[in-house]
Amino acid sequence: MSGSETDFSIGGVLRYEGGRVLPCDHRPVDEYPLTLTVNGVELATLVSSPHDLGALVAGFLRMQRLVSVPGDILSMGICADSGVADVRIRRELPARLTPTLTSGCGTGIVFNIPVPEGEPGAGVLPAHSPPRTVSPTEIFGLMDEMASLAEGYRGQGGIHSAAVGENGKVMLFAEDIGRHNTLDRIAGAAMLKGIDLSGKVLATSGRVSSEMAGKAALLGIALVASRTSPTTLAVRLCREHGITLVGYLRGKSFNVYTHPERTLARI
Repeated sequence: MSGSETDFSIGGVLRYEGGRVLPCDHRPVDEYPLTLTVNGVELATLVSSPHDLGALVAGFLRMQRLVSVPGDILSMGICADSGVADVRIRRELPARLTPTLTSGCGTGIVFNIPVPEGEPGAGVLPAHSPPRTVSPTEIFGLMDEMASLAEGYRGQGGIHSAAVGENGKVMLFAEDIGRHNTLDRIAGAAMLKGIDLSGKVLATSGRVSSEMAGKAALLGIALVASRTSPTTLAVRLCREHGITLVGYLRGKSFNVYTHPERTLARI
């Protein structure tokens, strides 16, 4: 069979193993573009996984500081077949929006949106809960439970996961092809369910970049833990906003990049 004839649907994938080429029934992970229209304005196309799109849209709007409570969303209609989300929100959109493409998988988007004085997010980040000690056992427990919930990764690969919790137990969990989308999903679910994330611990399977650190700060997260590396900008943001940043968490070890006093008894 020539390359042009190869069918990469289920049953059409080939695997090289032990010197042999064998059929493989692996299915590539789904990538789904969702065009988001807000108050009649086409705002963005979210490249994501195709499940639970309501939480994704709500979280995206929350992270852009366009909504802060469920009542700010007047209506939301999502047509999965056509890949369109039509949302009406209480707040008027600024006349000009400046999008910034981030380093998130599938390319994340943030907007420089001015927030009127006196509204939530008007130039200040939410106050964090009083600092508390987060033990290594709690961090390992949360990461292990997140891994056990990551059915999408075990089934197909190519998917990121994130979880928020406390005392080593998961409160909210999300999976998506974009690591920035996993945090938007958690932010949306928390807002819709009335869950305060201030002072909680965030575990993520992917790299911690500046947009991930910024979103964690907006949610009041106290500690971010990843199995892989943070970026230099993420380290700076976490240091500035009082977030403990943990990376390369593997086995029973990890690196601490900022505010080690929260998790290490001795240095």
